[in-house]
Amino acid sequence: MNNLRFATAIHILVLTEKFKGQLITSDFIAGSINVNPVVVRREIKFLKEAGFIDSKKGKEGGIYLVKDSADILLGDVYKIVNQENVFGRMNHTNPECPVGKQMNNNLEKLFDDAESELIKSLNHKTLKQFCDEFQ
Repeated sequence: MNNLRFATAIHILVLTEKFKGQLITSDFIAGSINVNPVVVRREIKFLKEAGFIDSKKGKEGGIYLVKDSADILLGDVYKIVNQENVFGRMNHTNPECPVGKQMNNNLEKLFDDAESELIKSLNHKTLKQFCDEFQ
């Protein structure tokens, strides 16, 4: 689910950049992503709390980008939507086993290091740069 959350959040942000100056609805976004609008609204909440977007309520309402897309790092978006380590949970290992008793600590370090590298890589690209890849 976390992988879908990141992709959904990026899709939302790209749409807000591409339709800058317009209010876009969760129904419109859901149609672009091909998901239920409820999924979109959940991610909008996180993006709004992070200060990337804002919304206008009502019949003519929608969301819009409030932070400059050149100032939004993709790694920051990733961190907002991925509160858990992307690699998942640890096993319930046998504390009597010489390998089992060390496995979770060693995996946790491995996973944390890998995720740090992922975020560092994502932070080499801004939302603006990513949006520029679309025609």
